[in-house]
Formats: sequence, structure tokens, C-alpha cells
Amino acid sequence: MDLVELEEVEGLRWSWNSWAVTRKSEESLIIPLSIMCSPLSKRNDLIPFLSYDPLLCSVCGAVLNPYARLDYQSRIWHCPFCFNRNPFPRSIHHTSLPAELFPTYSSVQYLNLQSSTTTTTTTTPAPAFVFLVDMSSSQDEILSLKNELLFVLDQLPDNVLVALLTFDSNVYIHDLAYSQCSRVLMLHGHRQLSYHQTRQFLNITHTHQQQQQQQGFLLPISECEFNITSAIEDIHSTSNVSSATRPLRSTGAAISAALGLLESCAINTGSRIMLFTSGPCTVGPGAVVGSDFSHSMRTHQDIINGNAQARHHHKSCAFYKQVSNRLSDASVVLDLFACSLDQVGAAELRDPVEHSGGLMILADSFESDQFRKCLRHLFKRDDDGYLKMNFDATIEVVTTKDVKICGALGPCVSLRKKNSLVSQTEVGEGGTYMWKLNTLTDKTCIAFFFEVNDEHKIQPGSAFLIQFITRYRQGNMMGLRKRVTTAARRWVGDHSTDIAAGFDQEAAASVMARLAILRAETCYARDVIRWLDDTLIHFASKFGDYVPEDPSTFRLSTNFSLYPQFMFHFRRSQFIDVCNTTPDETAFFRLMLNREGVVGSLIMIQPTLFQYSFDGPPVPVLLDIRSISPDFILLFDSYFHVVIHYGSKIAQWRKLGYDKDPNHENFRKLLEAPELDAEQLVADRVPVPKIIICDQHSSQARFLLAKLNPSVTQNSTYTEGSDIIITDDLSLQVFLDHLQVLAVQG
Repeated sequence: MDLVELEEVEGLRWSWNSWAVTRKSEESLIIPLSIMCSPLSKRNDLIPFLSYDPLLCSVCGAVLNPYARLDYQSRIWHCPFCFNRNPFPRSIHHTSLPAELFPTYSSVQYLNLQSSTTTTTTTTPAPAFVFLVDMSSSQDEILSLKNELLFVLDQLPDNVLVALLTFDSNVYIHDLAYSQCSRVLMLHGHRQLSYHQTRQFLNITHTHQQQQQQQGFLLPISECEFNITSAIEDIHSTSNVSSATRPLRSTGAAISAALGLLESCAINTGSRIMLFTSGPCTVGPGAVVGSDFSHSMRTHQDIINGNAQARHHHKSCAFYKQVSNRLSDASVVLDLFACSLDQVGAAELRDPVEHSGGLMILADSFESDQFRKCLRHLFKRDDDGYLKMNFDATIEVVTTKDVKICGALGPCVSLRKKNSLVSQTEVGEGGTYMWKLNTLTDKTCIAFFFEVNDEHKIQPGSAFLIQFITRYRQGNMMGLRKRVTTAARRWVGDHSTDIAAGFDQEAAASVMARLAILRAETCYARDVIRWLDDTLIHFASKFGDYVPEDPSTFRLSTNFSLYPQFMFHFRRSQFIDVCNTTPDETAFFRLMLNREGVVGSLIMIQPTLFQYSFDGPPVPVLLDIRSISPDFILLFDSYFHVVIHYGSKIAQWRKLGYDKDPNHENFRKLLEAPELDAEQLVADRVPVPKIIICDQHSSQARFLLAKLNPSVTQNSTYTEGSDIIITDDLSLQVFLDHLQVLAVQG
């Protein structure tokens, strides 16, 4: 079974599939022992669904799994993690084993578990959605947004709780229970209200959910559909288009008020605050820029150098860090739908959005297909009519005593729960064996980091186990579900060939990308690039075959050969090189890379390029300037953009209308093929990528040219008729030549 097939079964990709037995050998691997875990991977057909509660080890908490040893006569199962003997409450026989013990079922899912946090009322808890609308947007933008919100409301199940807040320089909480006229509670946008102050202003004093809903600010859609629809239809723009100043927006105060509403109503089983805005916060907590246009929006250089333009940045980030902690405590998700041609402060908002697992959408307008498709995708329903969402999740990691847990990187928060297997070394969200996720999807991926526990003597050839226990609520909110994945690998000797044979260069590239982003938060870009280069040189020196001091003899085996190429493209990507991006764009790109699985991450790191011609079906080609030709159509996918690039000759034929001539049917099919493939690429991807259609030498072709290997530049002496890229960047070949020279010196 190859690594991709194994990922479909386990939902796991290991950077190293064989681990050395000593800490010293582990450190010499350069790339850390890590696992890219997608807890809810799509292959449900390979996972049994069990309708009973799991059996837990009374000592370590591990769930019964295929690696447990059974004593049929005594009805005892031996935990393979801590070797504790546990009673088996049901009758068991070797001919009637429960599903958890089947060797092929390394992943199982338990349905409708009883939760200790389930409400004591007779009603089933329902998810809550707080719609937070920026009234400082233009009237045209608000009109488009209102149409989409009304469409979403029409799709919601009847029991879903809804609330509506609008804001400009003040925050307005709409009373959805009052039908005689429009009634709102106004909060000052310059003030930062605590949870207790918000609760006092809302006059919420009850403790039972049923009584809380009678306050009127948060109601089931079935009880307030007319009122919330009327309130949304009445929203109008309060901005003055002719004004010489920025609109006054109290975005931070609005988010805090929305969160205070949910906290006051004790809605902690699953809820989302959905922020729709068209500009930056200019007043109150979370402000990122002044209202005067003489104060320009901060750039990366402003933030790095501490310039006056970035004087609000650190204070705003500190405020949103507090919001992030409150979101985690209340299990609330924050989504940001920012539709503007300018920055809106997404860089400051990144922490609460990322750590709550929310969506961040940066689009040009609320009229765009990108915004509309993303919002509608979020509210899709399953076959039973429930929202395809998951809430209030935790991931617990259990390991055998020879493995220690260092931390995790992704849309999760450490719960700071420690045991003897939690390492003193922390990576990302560390110091725990359990993490919280306010929401997760079938694409959510967390990178977990481990180290060898050298307190125990490990025998090469013995096995070690790691178990991932994911608890979550589905959109129907009826009970908890638990997915359990148990994976086993082998310890090998320090110099075993199995170490190199078990290397997954794709997973390793994804892990190193996340570590680089973590480092980029506190280091200059040049320092991150230097760290990536040093790591790559040591890695190549460790695993390359060569004669010392002779670069011409340097070789990397097949399962290492692509890794330097991945690092070449990553170090020059928008994740590290932020010269041509705004802080908002960088925050969005890094947030997305930190939650995508291996396949999605690799497309971001090294985009794919396919060539279409009359010679046959599309074929993958090198991500190189030499792949551009007048006779070909190229389909480029960088995850965020999908580009259909027509060669100059193809573009000329299209302009002459040859595709409309029945005598040129093949040409029409050639033009259609990349368009159809592009639609398939973006069908299930959220956020929806932009599809860019461009001709060779046009301005839009820059989206493709910026990602191509500059093997032919203005300094090249022989171009063979190829296009050129005007740049001083190194080409891939020069980069690899330098790597070989430096690696053989080790």
C-alpha cells in the first residue's frame, strides 16, 4: 500500500515512517518526527460506524484497537499502550470479534455518544449563527450582501438559532422578538465591553437556555424568520461616499458584543460569528488605521520597522488575542468575509479566525462569484437535511511510553493537559496531549510533532503506537461522535536503511512549510530563508550519496530527489517572500497553508502545470518558463488561482473565431478542455480560487510567470525562442548546483 492509499485509510501522513531508537539519531534526521493528521478524512466507506460506546483503558485512556491482546476465557483485554489489564464487559469469541479488533479497521467511528456537557433541557441543542454586518459598506455592496444573507436564511433548518448585529461607529443588536417595529440595542463602538458588562446591557439573568432565548436577541429561525428577514432588508449604508475620511467602523467592538451575546446565553455547543465587512476598523478596540486618509494602511515594512503607519498593529493584535481566548473558551467560530479592493485588517484578525477554525475570505466585492460560492458552500446540508458542519471538537493523542508529544501546528488550541508523555520541548501549541478545535471539516489537517523518549531502552524491530481520538458534534447536535485512529510503526536501528526508505518527502515539505511560517511570525524573511537553506544543506549532506569535495558525484535517491525542488519553490513563494503582498494577503495565505492537508499544501508550495495541445490528452509539464509555447494552452493551479494561459498562436486563432467554424471542431474541443478541467479543480475548494483566463504576453499572464522557474532570464545568452522572465532570482538548476557544492563539504 503506497502512502496516498495509506492516508485514505488512516488519514495520516508521516514525515518518517520508520523511527530510529535514539534521540541523537532522531536529531540527525534534520526534519522532525511528525504526522500530518486529517481527523475526518473522506473515506467513510473504509471506516465502520459503531453505535455503542467505546471501551477505554482505565489507566491511559486509550480506546480498544486492533493491536490489543485478548484473553477470551478471562474476558480481559491488554492495552497495547500501557499494558494494563482491562475487563471486557461483553461476551467475546475469536469468531465474533467487535469491529475495533479487526486488523483492517485501524480507524473506527462511534456514533451518538452521551456527553457530560449535554444540556439538561428536553430540547436538543442547536447551532447558533450571529450575522455581523458592516453598514459602512457602499449601498451597492450592502444590497448584494443582503440578497445572499436572505438566501442563506432560507436554507437554515428551523431549529437553528440566529442573531443579527450591525455596526458602523456604533454597534446595534437587533431584538428579533419584537414585531411591532424595528428595535435595537445600541452599544458605543469606542468601548471594549467585558462579558459581564455585555450581559448586563442585554439584561440576561436567566440560566436555562429556554428562558434565555426569550430575551429576543438570539432565537430559533422558526420563531423570528419574518423579523430577521425584515431587519436584513432594512439595512442601509451609513457611509458618505463623498467624505474625505474613511468610514467609522467599530469592528472590534462588534465582534466583542457578538461574542458577549453568545457567552451570556451560554451557547457553548456550537456557534459561529460571521463577520461581513468592506473596510478596516477605524474606531474602538481592534482599530488598525485612523479615519483620516492621510494615515495610510500599514505595510509589512511598517510593521517590521515600527513606523507610524503601524502604530495600531500591536495593540490590535493584543485585543484580538484576548478575543481568540474567549472564542476558544466558548467554542465559538469566527468567520471573516472581507470584500474590498483595499485591506480590511485581516492580518490583525488572523489569530481569532485561525485558532477558532473559521473561514477567511478575501474577495473584491460581495457581488463576486467567489464570495457567493463560499458562503453557500458553508451552509450546505447533508442527505438528512442537517448542516454539514462539525462543532466543539477535541483531539487527544495517546502514545506508547517510548514516544513523547511535542505539540501541534494548525487550527487548534492547546488545552494544557499534561501527563508523563508530554515533552518539555514545545512546538507550536504544545505542553499538552489534548487540543481543542471549535470546528473541523473533512479537510482540516493538524501537524503533530513527536520525539523519542530516551528514558526507555528501545529495541530495534519493536513496534510503537500512536492513537488519535477525535470527539466532535455534527450539525444536528445530537450527541457526540468519536473517531479513533490507531497507527503502528517500527523502531529501527540508528543506521538502518529503513529510515531513508520510509521518508515521505511530500509530508516533510508540508511540515517544514508550517514550521517556516511559525518562524516567520517572529523573524525577518531573510532569516527564515537562511534557516530553510541551512536545513536543506544539512539534509542533503546527511542523505545524499557523494564523494566528499566532489559536487559532480552528488546524488539523491528517488524518495529524496523532489524535496530540494519543493524547498526551492517554497522559499520564493508568497508565504515567505512578502514583498509583493499586503499583510492581509500574507495572513490569508499562511492561514490556509496551516490547515490544508499534504496534497493541498503541495499545490500551494509547488503549483501544478498541465499542457494542452492537438497531440493528445493533457500532460503535466515542468513549472518552468520553457513550458510556455505559442502552440499550447497551459492550465496552472496554485490553489489560490487557476490560470488558463493561451499561447500566442492559439490566442490569435481564437480571436479569428476558428472555434466557431464547424471545420475546426478539434480546435473548439481544445479550447473547452482546460475550461472544463478548471471548473472541476475549483468545485469543492473553499475558498473558491479565482479563475484567470489570459493570453501569452498579456498583463494577466503575470499570475503564471511569477511562479515559473526562471531558467531563461534577461541575462541568458541562449533562449531558443523561449519567453524570458526578468528577474535576478536563481533558477532551479543554479540553486541545485549550489546545494551540491555546499552539501559535499559536510
